[in-house]
Amino acid sequence: MMFRNKIPLAWLQLSREKARMAVAIAGIAFADVLMFLQLGIREALFDGAVQFHQSLEGEIVLVSSEYKALISLDQFSQRRLYQTLGFTGVKSVSPIYLDSIPWKNPENQETWRIFTIGFNPEEKVVNLPGVTENINYLKQPDTVLFDQGSRKEFGNIVNQFEHNQKIRTELNNRKIDVVGLFRLGTSFGVNGNIITSDVNFLRLFGKQRRQKGLIDFGLIKLEEGADVNWVLKNLRSNLPKDVKVLSKQEFIAQEKSFWNTSTPVGFTFTLGAIIGFIVGAVIVYQILYSDVSDHLPEYATLKAIGFKNSYLLTLVFQEALILAAIGFIPGFAISQGLYLITRQATLLPIIMTVDRAIFIFILTTIMCSISALIAMQKLQSADPADVF
Repeated sequence: MMFRNKIPLAWLQLSREKARMAVAIAGIAFADVLMFLQLGIREALFDGAVQFHQSLEGEIVLVSSEYKALISLDQFSQRRLYQTLGFTGVKSVSPIYLDSIPWKNPENQETWRIFTIGFNPEEKVVNLPGVTENINYLKQPDTVLFDQGSRKEFGNIVNQFEHNQKIRTELNNRKIDVVGLFRLGTSFGVNGNIITSDVNFLRLFGKQRRQKGLIDFGLIKLEEGADVNWVLKNLRSNLPKDVKVLSKQEFIAQEKSFWNTSTPVGFTFTLGAIIGFIVGAVIVYQILYSDVSDHLPEYATLKAIGFKNSYLLTLVFQEALILAAIGFIPGFAISQGLYLITRQATLLPIIMTVDRAIFIFILTTIMCSISALIAMQKLQSADPADVF
């Protein structure tokens, strides 16, 4: 019964000063929006950076020993990849070529660099919407598939293709035709993508950019039932040290680690979330401190008639929890809308997740609780002697 009585008292005390309560809720909502945006964009950075990695149809990846990330690849001899066919458990291998190339917008002739992916169309290399349906078209010379998730700077390719218009543009002074669409999406390092065959890729980049026999990375598929960890250990022990052998999961983890630790972007967005937390804590503290100061005589009176300090401290703590719960609701709703706007403007895969919503709610509760703990110090000065 005592617990039931405490909650209404905390609420009545908060709602008595409606303007002050509105300011507190607005402050918490602002802090939540800031944290949601910073962490959401940070995760979109990581998710966008590994979309291609996740689409790979293989268990093991072979890269140069100097490999750091997809945007800074080092080439190595394809002989290393074909060597792996002699190891137990390896079923097939696929050399993959990656590079950026100037793309001429067919509408205004502006040039933008587009990320180019090349592989043998006879092999199933990536699992992306649209690739399987259109892969056979890439057997023709000077043909590419265009990523529907590319930015608009490359032209209104998707709309033209869907209206059966012939699309021809120029890559490295070579005329090419768009023969199909697929979907991958952008990231912080890539604004658009095309897929072509390995033969077309080498034609596009020419001998000046591409030395014969060098690849960017190799995809290794294992036989059914093969132990991935055992094959990884065997390859690492026997292959020369000029290549690095990674599982698909390690390949993804290394890309995320690069963006998080080797670039300022991951740190910047994490710092933004921390600042949002601090801002919210300061705002809630100011509101609770003012509320405690205004009601100090009442608290002293409650002490005089027998209420313990623990009851009064619990009351302030409950006010903080009420503010956290109410302030989170508009913060969550506004963030949903901002996620949608950001996704449409940047084409980054920024979406609201249940885990992030729960995490931000927990942070909001901790933020308000810390503010309450600091504001509670004022209660120590609530002396009945000051009233009587």
